[in-house]
Formats: sequence, C-alpha cells, structure tokens
Amino acid sequence: MPEKSGRAPGLTHLGSGETRYAFSYDPDLLETFENRHPDRDYFVKFNCPEFTTLCPITGQPDFGAIYISYIPDRKMVESKSLKLYLFSFRNHGGFHEDCVNTIMNDLIRVMEPRYIEVWGKFMPRGGISIDPFCNWGRPGTKYERMAEYRLLNHDMYPEKVDNR
Repeated sequence: MPEKSGRAPGLTHLGSGETRYAFSYDPDLLETFENRHPDRDYFVKFNCPEFTTLCPITGQPDFGAIYISYIPDRKMVESKSLKLYLFSFRNHGGFHEDCVNTIMNDLIRVMEPRYIEVWGKFMPRGGISIDPFCNWGRPGTKYERMAEYRLLNHDMYPEKVDNR
C-alpha cells in the first residue's frame, strides 16, 4: 500500500516532485513494484515512440520507437523509471540490435518476468530502416516454448514501410 506521502515503497522517481535525466546509459534507473495479480498471466505493453540513441561509429542520432511487452511474475517495472532509463540511451553509442537486446536484458534482470519481448522500429538512415526484435521466456516453462514460437513467427507479414 502507498505510504502517506503518496509514494509506493521502493520507488524513488514516481511522485518525487522532480525529474533528473541521466545523460549516459544507466540501468540502475529501473525500479520495480510488486505485481498484485501474480496468479494470472497477462501482458503489459509499453509503447515508447521517442527513443533516441547515437550511432556508435558516426555519433549521429538515431530515432525510433521501442515496443516492450511482457508477462510479469512477481515484479513489474515502474513506467517513470522506464522512461528515465530509455532517456539514458540518448548519448549512448549503440547499434539498434544491441540497444533492444540491452533493454531486454536489463528488464529481465530487474523484473524476472515470465516472458518478455522488445521490438525496435527505427527511422531510416541511408535509405534503410532497421527493426530488431528479441524475446525471452523463462527456461524450462511454457514461456520458453512461447518465446521460440513468437520468434519464429513474429514477422511473417511485414508491414508496408512508407518512410515511417
């Protein structure tokens, strides 16, 4: 239950009254809270349309959308901490494929979800857009099989791209 201050235990960003943006990659910004419905499977989806990072070779900015879907277990990621974490990539040099895998790995580390997938849809540079997809299901469970199935079938009908 929330404390009298209106802030949930363990959350330092939400309700703090101030927002401090990190200007370098910082996975420690991610915060979690307890799932109130751990007895059921359900998806949580975040649509993050303003993701920015830097090309690790040229230093030029890359813009894209990040889509995160997960089935929580005991912990869930708090959305303001996720926003601040994603902002920390702004001056980080990372290839698109590395960014989505890093995001997924960091979320697995803090939440230990049953299942998670991260999909990046980046704006074209040099006439090519890159849309990396990664996912993970808890080993030895039905979620591991689900991850394999979704990976094998995730983009069977590619969208028409009209320069985003």
